[in-house]
Amino acid sequence: MRVPLSWLREYVDLPATETGRDVQAKLVSAGLEVETVEQLGAGLKGPLVVGQVLTIEELEGFKKPIRFCTVDVGTANGTGEPQEIVCGARNFQVGDKVVVVLPGAVLPGDFAIAARQTYGKTSHGMICSGDELGMGDDGSGGIIVLPPEHEVGTDAIALLELVDEVLDIAVTANRGDCLSLRGVARETAIAYGLPLRDPALLDVPAPNSYGYQVKIADPIGCDRFTARTVVGLDPEARSPIWLQRRLQKAGMRPISLAVDVTNYVMIELGQPLHAYDRSLVDGPIGVRRAEPGEVITTLDGVKRKLDAADLVITDNRGPIGLAGVMGGANTEIADSVTDPETGQVRGTTEVVIEAAHFDAVAIARTARRHKLTSEASKRFERGVDPQAASAAAQRTVDLLVLLAGGTAEAGVTEVIAPSAPRTVSIPADHPDKVAGVDYGRETVVRRLQEIGCDVYGQDELVVTVPSWRPDLTEPNDLAEEVIRLEGYENLPSTLPKPPAGRGLTERQRLHRRAGRALAGAGYVEALAYPFVSEQVFDQLGLDKDDPARRVVKLANPLNDEEPALRTTLLPGLLATLRRNDGRGSHDLALFETGLVFLPGERQGAAVRLPVDRRPTDEEIAALDAVLPAQPRHAAVVLAGAREQAGWWGKGRPADWADAVEAARTLAREAGAELIVQNGQYGPWHPGRCAELAVVIDSEIVVIGHAGELHPRVVKALSLPERTCAMELDLDALGKAGEGALAAPRISTFPVATQDVALVVDTEVPAAVVEYFLRGGAGELLESIRLFDVYTGEQVGEGKKSLAYALRFRAADRTLTVEEASAARDAAVALAAEHTGAVLRGA
Repeated sequence: MRVPLSWLREYVDLPATETGRDVQAKLVSAGLEVETVEQLGAGLKGPLVVGQVLTIEELEGFKKPIRFCTVDVGTANGTGEPQEIVCGARNFQVGDKVVVVLPGAVLPGDFAIAARQTYGKTSHGMICSGDELGMGDDGSGGIIVLPPEHEVGTDAIALLELVDEVLDIAVTANRGDCLSLRGVARETAIAYGLPLRDPALLDVPAPNSYGYQVKIADPIGCDRFTARTVVGLDPEARSPIWLQRRLQKAGMRPISLAVDVTNYVMIELGQPLHAYDRSLVDGPIGVRRAEPGEVITTLDGVKRKLDAADLVITDNRGPIGLAGVMGGANTEIADSVTDPETGQVRGTTEVVIEAAHFDAVAIARTARRHKLTSEASKRFERGVDPQAASAAAQRTVDLLVLLAGGTAEAGVTEVIAPSAPRTVSIPADHPDKVAGVDYGRETVVRRLQEIGCDVYGQDELVVTVPSWRPDLTEPNDLAEEVIRLEGYENLPSTLPKPPAGRGLTERQRLHRRAGRALAGAGYVEALAYPFVSEQVFDQLGLDKDDPARRVVKLANPLNDEEPALRTTLLPGLLATLRRNDGRGSHDLALFETGLVFLPGERQGAAVRLPVDRRPTDEEIAALDAVLPAQPRHAAVVLAGAREQAGWWGKGRPADWADAVEAARTLAREAGAELIVQNGQYGPWHPGRCAELAVVIDSEIVVIGHAGELHPRVVKALSLPERTCAMELDLDALGKAGEGALAAPRISTFPVATQDVALVVDTEVPAAVVEYFLRGGAGELLESIRLFDVYTGEQVGEGKKSLAYALRFRAADRTLTVEEASAARDAAVALAAEHTGAVLRGA
């Protein structure tokens, strides 16, 4: 919202010495975000005067049209003689009043004006356009042509209000009232402790039965509609300079008088308005939802297919406007046109003015659905004062009568859906508790009254919220108003005192160790958004009944194509890998540790926790009960070379074993024993997929998978060939760990090595045999390694021989052969019990 300081002063008697910077500081202290203060006319120096074009000579022989003009500037040039000026603009003629800058002047941007030779003539000054004066686009496409009533030689700096300060305010979504001069003026008056001249306090005639007929079919979408009619408008009437300049300073382009007046009142009061050419409206005006198949051509010339949820303005022919967003082209105010034969000026002479209040949600959705954001929709979706509609309509009527010579018809239409003022009960000391400051009842009541509330009661206040503040719905909103007006800078600064001895939880420490371990193994961390589309599960090849397909959907997603929360980290990581591969980085090893979201059996709306006290255990439990489970996963993806080629060797590509090793790396960090066995799941190649499991509470639990991705998945996701991946449940891995990691102890005593060869069924995984060997060997076992796998006639059909090297060592002595053999026999016995293994040759 751009707020000219000169316009703001009309409603608040600011001290003459107050600058835009001073007002900015006050408003920022009151909670408004004033981003910049623009200094209009900075460095501008006259003479800059009104001139009248006396003669125009067309210069020939140049690539573009050039005109040599003589302009009467009165005595501003010191001689009273016509000023000779070369100009390339074509939108003026002899007799027009224009803006002339004379030699010695300085225009914005430190552009000094002097007499100069150009196109074979001497130009003594310039005929100015709006851009050259820092005014912005006035729609003329050329130099400024002034109304004929302005006298030659008049100072144009004052006439065009070129020197001013404009505050640029970033209005938050809850402060729709500040998208108007009225709202900003109210905040300014409160900040300075000055009275406000409310521009909405107008004498408005009561509604009657002979106003323009209006029918509301959807009172929820439109709870208030005011219609007024003005006839006898002069089609040649133009917006006066002061009105055009205020619109330009506020960031809008002047168009025509009727449109400019509605825009002016919208900026002034915050109430969007629309003017219809009465001669083009067929029958009563209606408000309803769009019907299937209806279309409308809006004022921007775009033909739009309407949705059944769109709120539309209609007449007997159908839609004539998208309610609260943009009007239709079939009832547009016509520009004045002069008949070349008769000289008669034709244009809109009768208008119907609409000042309505529409549902904020309906307008916001319509604007987004049609990708059509307007100044009106910005205000409606943030909240417009419904009580201001009749005043805005009256203000528009008054200006049209004043500036266009129109006549206001006596009919006044006002359709209102009954509603009661909103009241909020709040303890008088509630702001004190929220802020930790003793404001007292008198301060609380005074501040609430300053923003327009009616306050009753003593210890328990009953507050009637003003119509222009729809964002005030609960006690905490009122407490915030008191706090911000008393000044955030006055809140005491106290540092919290955490209890001693508390650090990271074991879960947090494992998360950090996992990230450091993977980074140390050559992986680069990539953080992806937790949003996915449900189509990605088809691309990953998940079964129709796979639990990963059960997702939590967002009520208001950032991207309609990704409305669900992820149940796996792979979509985001693989998308990052694909993007980097497409940009030339082919040797990739990426990892991510993050939460996934798994919906539980019980679903419902979460309770809204209080902010003025600690939630009770029951409230926290009720909130946790409806939240999805959020375990932390870890995942890696690899493509290209894992080891680069060079003088040291040929290098090698990444393969499934690297993905498995990443899982082993995480297991070592967690102090857990990882069981790796052949598996088959979703996106992985069935012959190159490892199932990852751990033992939790004496049960083997599958926590993830690793290996090479299936070629169909690689093709569906446009990934490099032989892409590999691993994902596991990091929280489950932590549960399988042995708590805090102990540093390895280096023994000075020799190692005792025992080899065993076990014959097992072919389908028994080597990792399972290794797991039970390790469990049976006891504390003396230092390491175990599979060094040979044999299948053939010597072990029999359907059998295989697994040869392991077991290293035993004691920390305090040299082991005897008997001790090492006993540990080996215990390991073999446990493996035989659980896997059916027998010693080869036994």
